Amino acid sequence: MLKSWGFVRCLGALAPAAAVCAFGAWSASAQDSARQVDFKRDVQPLLAENCLACHNPKLRTGGLSMGSRAELLQGGGRGPAAAAGHPEHSLLIGAVRQEGGLKMPPGRKLADAEIATLEAWVRGGLTWGESLATAVEAQKHWAFDPIAKPEPPAVADKSWPLNPIDYFVLARLDQDGIKPSPEAGRATLIRRVSLDLLGLPPTPEEVDAFVADMSPDAYEELVDRLLGSPHYGERWGRRWLDVARYADSNGYNIDGAREIWMYRDWVINALNRDLPFDQFVIEQIAGDLLPNATTDQIVATGFQRNTLINLEGGIDFEQYRVEAVVDRVDATGSAFLGLTLGCARCHDHKFDPIAQRDFYQMYAFYNSVDELSGKDGEEGRKTAHKPILEFGSDEELATRDVVQGQLALLEADAKKYLAERRPAWEASLTPDQIGELPDNVRENLGIPVDKRNRFQQGSIDRAFREADLGYRERQASIRHLRERLPKLRTTMVMKELAEPRQAYIQLGGDFLRKGAEVQPDTPAALPPLEKPEAGLPNRLDLARWLVDERNPLTARVTVNRIWQRYFGLGIVETENDFGTQGSPPTHPKLLDWLASEFRDEGWSMKKLHRLIVTSATYRQSSAARKDLELIDPRNRLLARQSRLRLDAEIIRDAALTASGLLARKIGGPSVRPPQPNGASKLGQMQREWVADTDENRYRRGMYTFFWRSSPHPGLMVFDSPDSMAACTRRIRSNTPLQALTLLNDKGHYEFAEALAKRVRAEGEDETERLERAFRLCLARSPRPSEAERLASYLAAERDAFQANAEQAKLIAPDANDEREAAEIAAWTALSRVLLNVDEFVTRE
Repeated sequence: MLKSWGFVRCLGALAPAAAVCAFGAWSASAQDSARQVDFKRDVQPLLAENCLACHNPKLRTGGLSMGSRAELLQGGGRGPAAAAGHPEHSLLIGAVRQEGGLKMPPGRKLADAEIATLEAWVRGGLTWGESLATAVEAQKHWAFDPIAKPEPPAVADKSWPLNPIDYFVLARLDQDGIKPSPEAGRATLIRRVSLDLLGLPPTPEEVDAFVADMSPDAYEELVDRLLGSPHYGERWGRRWLDVARYADSNGYNIDGAREIWMYRDWVINALNRDLPFDQFVIEQIAGDLLPNATTDQIVATGFQRNTLINLEGGIDFEQYRVEAVVDRVDATGSAFLGLTLGCARCHDHKFDPIAQRDFYQMYAFYNSVDELSGKDGEEGRKTAHKPILEFGSDEELATRDVVQGQLALLEADAKKYLAERRPAWEASLTPDQIGELPDNVRENLGIPVDKRNRFQQGSIDRAFREADLGYRERQASIRHLRERLPKLRTTMVMKELAEPRQAYIQLGGDFLRKGAEVQPDTPAALPPLEKPEAGLPNRLDLARWLVDERNPLTARVTVNRIWQRYFGLGIVETENDFGTQGSPPTHPKLLDWLASEFRDEGWSMKKLHRLIVTSATYRQSSAARKDLELIDPRNRLLARQSRLRLDAEIIRDAALTASGLLARKIGGPSVRPPQPNGASKLGQMQREWVADTDENRYRRGMYTFFWRSSPHPGLMVFDSPDSMAACTRRIRSNTPLQALTLLNDKGHYEFAEALAKRVRAEGEDETERLERAFRLCLARSPRPSEAERLASYLAAERDAFQANAEQAKLIAPDANDEREAAEIAAWTALSRVLLNVDEFVTRE
């Protein structure tokens, strides 16, 4: 067993090979020691006392752990720490000899005999005892094992399973003597599967048709119809956009608007046409690098352009470029590998076999992406959305090219005029004239020209432009010409630089502290990347590696995340962490069977969805059971279905559907439905939110314009992700604010008014109208007790509004008389109740 870590720090970041001094000829005694050194007796105590306090598998100072031979050879941020058989080339020996720039241990030096022991140990091949080799064993983990397709297990009751999924689930239930739940009622079943596949509730007519259809394939035919709907792509596209951290703005304090909705449309269309998932991945990671890439494939790369962009003055653009690249590595780990790659940014991962070197090798794949596509400084900020694709007619594109050419000439002339005239203007300024200038300009004029930064000089240039007639004229000409530029649709995409950037390990995660150079590669603990015959691997090689059959993670992670959407929790509960600290799978063989089936069926997402929703496991009732309260309170064994609160967007969509207001247009730019006054002014930038008044007011929730700094409150109160990072599972909270939103939010009040108007038009009498309203909201008919309570509530509200005509008139200003106003107001109140009940916002 190892001794205490000790109190003396040892071996910080090791010196680079170039800094290691050359070692002289070896003495005979050192060569003798190489034959006689014993790791356990001689070396282990030295490492434990002097090195492992800082360089252990948990702390890894400088990215280096000395907990195993493999880790020592792998090294830290500055490269391998030792070269077996060659102490003269070992950074470890150079550090302890203290003859180079790095001197270890800090503040003192090992005894000559101790140094000789380490030299002899390295020359002897770094023999290692078992006591420090446990880190190698820790790398063995179920998630990294190859996927093998198991056979469905035998079960006693063969009448319950409907497909192979059910055999795995039932076999696990049998172990604890648990029986599955009966199938849900048909009204519940069609509402459940409609919400799951489309994010929209069924109409009463669709419910009636399904309940009346007694054919044995009625449910399967329903599923096929839903999977064929264009709304399927919207429903599952929104869930992928969570992973893609999609938003309509750049983030940070300025949080300027961006145009990338065409990527959202690409996701919807790709899912609707059932683009195989492996191609779905490849096009999003590297569609621009595919041979003869189509416009659609390039648009797909918007996945990795959803990073935050900082456009504030005075920032270091390189810092935020690095943050964008880091975000892409994190998103790759979350979306496809289920690994917390970001934990290895500053040091080796403390729990998983992911070295800091692994992180920066993944980083290198994205390091050569063209971020600005323009000059640094002011021009760089203006073009920070580049590279982009522009879309327009041939005439529009031709006009753009002509105008941009003319603009280049005018801007060059204006720049020349500024350079020639501004110095003389500055020299001619009198004290009185200087006193009339803004404070910052006066301060900057006091700085010598050669000492000003670009922001200080820019303020002086702007003051000159305002004061000089000839510049003002040039600026006016430029503005008028820019007005002729056609308004083209654009979308942000990925593009490689002509000359790749060199990537380095960033010591401590600091982009200013460059460690060892790295080349693009994948984590060593996973199957190796197939590298090209010539040149370095690129994003396309990475994309193909992600969906390579030898990579066991992508298929497992993907089917687990889809399973989670249907049952609330994944087979692996920690869907974003398949590492050693994650939860083990409750049904490991089912997970591997699903992953194998997914790949064997051509990575078809629709087939996977159909497989899950047609299983008996999915079709179970969600009713709580007393016998499961102690055995399986969280329903991990799947003896019933789970009741799930609807996603934020789907709550809106369900209300729009029930009220009859839903605009079913697919795709297009983001829209602005009503929101509370002032909600868009919570960030640094004060923006006006002007609600749409046409059909865009009633578009699905996934199309709502999403400001990262001040997102729509109706989304956030129901736990919409903030789009700052990849989100693989939404939380489901339960707060009073949610009920208040459903009752009082302007948009939801509008839905209640429309529902009231609808049921009054579609029902012949009060009983019919009550039944219609209930079924529009909940799919099923009300129980007698429910119908009685609703009728009683409606009567009470009618009486109240008849007694308060002014209040009724506020709700129904267009009513013909007081009686009609009271009737409309009463039905609006009842509609507000139905759109607020727990069953409405819950998928049973």
